Amino acid sequence: MLHQQTIDLMQGMKLFGMAKAFADQIHQPHVSELSHTDIVGLLVQEERTYRDNRRLAKLMRAAKFKYPTAAIEDVNYRHPRGLNKQAFLQVTDTQWIVHHRPVLITGPTGIGKSWLACSLGTLGARNGFTAAYLRAPRLMETLHEARGDGSHLKMLHKLAKIHVLVLDDFLMSPLSEEARQDTLEIIEDRYAAGATVITSQYHTDDWYERIGEPTLADAICDRLIHNAYKFPLKGESIRKDQNEKSEGAKS
Repeated sequence: MLHQQTIDLMQGMKLFGMAKAFADQIHQPHVSELSHTDIVGLLVQEERTYRDNRRLAKLMRAAKFKYPTAAIEDVNYRHPRGLNKQAFLQVTDTQWIVHHRPVLITGPTGIGKSWLACSLGTLGARNGFTAAYLRAPRLMETLHEARGDGSHLKMLHKLAKIHVLVLDDFLMSPLSEEARQDTLEIIEDRYAAGATVITSQYHTDDWYERIGEPTLADAICDRLIHNAYKFPLKGESIRKDQNEKSEGAKS
């Protein structure tokens, strides 16, 4: 009965991880061999693990990654797409996030740009940083609608506060004047304040022309490109290769 009272007290104090660990421990025969210090240490560690897992789950739900299971540890360096392993290893820790540096991943469709970008986003979430995945065309549409309902500035402020922002399919279509302005505001707000991961089918050398208006193109490219980690990819579509292998296995 005393054990159940202890568990109830822990749960009442929202020590759910500790309560579960305590409930598990009282049924383990080796617990009597542990010192009080060891038992308390184990309970505290379980509570910490429980809270870390809850926070990660919350961060991942909020991020809405296209590939939520993408992980840095699973990056395929063998596929002939021009991904330099030594260069990419520079972004497999969180220093690029801490120092607010952009990561630019370019290349043809199906080459794995979005997956790589999501793996960097999940790296941030796993280390306690807030993250968000957004397709750039859809974001521009949402910001356009936000101008009409008065939530435009609020949305820009929200984007500015995200630690790791993944913008997929950047410059897929030409930018309108309004979209150029919004893009500059997002990049300006995040410059030296947040880490931004961008994927695009167009090489960074072509961004100036794709953006259009010279003054805004200068401002956007200057803030994005000069201090960025750049990963230009090339080669055959991984997605196509996987589909062909799948079809071959069925035949």
